[in-house]
Amino acid sequence: MTARVVVVGDALIDELRDDTGVREFVGGAALNVAVGLARLGVPTALIAMVGDDEPGERIRSYLADFDVELLASPSPRGSSRAVSVRSGGGEPQYEFNAAAQGRSIRFGERERDAIAAADIVAVSCFPFDNVAQALELTRVCAGTQLAIDPNPREGMLHDRAEFVRGFEALAAGAALVKVGDDDATLLYGEPLDAMRADLIDRGVGVVLATEGAQGATVETDGIVVTRPVSALPGRIIDTMGAGDAAFAAVVTTMLGTPPHDADGWTSALQRAMDIAAATCRFEGALLRLPSALEGQDLDRIGT
Repeated sequence: MTARVVVVGDALIDELRDDTGVREFVGGAALNVAVGLARLGVPTALIAMVGDDEPGERIRSYLADFDVELLASPSPRGSSRAVSVRSGGGEPQYEFNAAAQGRSIRFGERERDAIAAADIVAVSCFPFDNVAQALELTRVCAGTQLAIDPNPREGMLHDRAEFVRGFEALAAGAALVKVGDDDATLLYGEPLDAMRADLIDRGVGVVLATEGAQGATVETDGIVVTRPVSALPGRIIDTMGAGDAAFAAVVTTMLGTPPHDADGWTSALQRAMDIAAATCRFEGALLRLPSALEGQDLDRIGT
């Protein structure tokens, strides 16, 4: 398989703990995007660090189930794990193991060849504060069409200023950058609108700005369109993976000829929001299409 999109970033086990017990999912932002793209019909490869252990085998099996090619970097500390504690209806608290905090990616011949052959290289949750890693990523991606979601995680962020430098160096002139309101606060301490404007000034072609319950905005070439959260049937079960699903959907829009007017981008963003909303109707971060809700007993989803 020749991947049309190569995704670079993280792959891990998501361990969810709440009042009902403990559950595990294969996840990681980059892995979610790669699997999401595959579910949207795009041949995809994932470059990520995966341990030679039982969790790593689960990650490999999961990717194979969705026909995502894995170019795995070795992990001497085993596979990455994120523990999410959710209770009392508050925001989840995340803890990352040593492997996740020290994640790194090897860019060997296979990885470089895959990147060079891809139509788009999508980067999500990359350790931009690792100077050597950030510089190598910039070198191997030179001349490629880039889609970037910085996706900083406070529990894995070692040097905020260095992360910003690495991210901005790669993002300058990128085809697509996705940012969220949490990213703007964590990285810059400023509103999302200000970060969005700054990215446009840096030559980013399309900025996808997600604002949780407030919906999302696309800005490109003087066009600004906004869509609210899609009102699909059923209740919201889990917001994990919603941003990754929206990012994957907009990456598919960038393949071929992207829209050139407000109507086209409104349709593209609406599709992304519908997919994100459908994903939220199920537990876990697996991208779902709105059609997944057809014929379902909506009261039983997620139970």
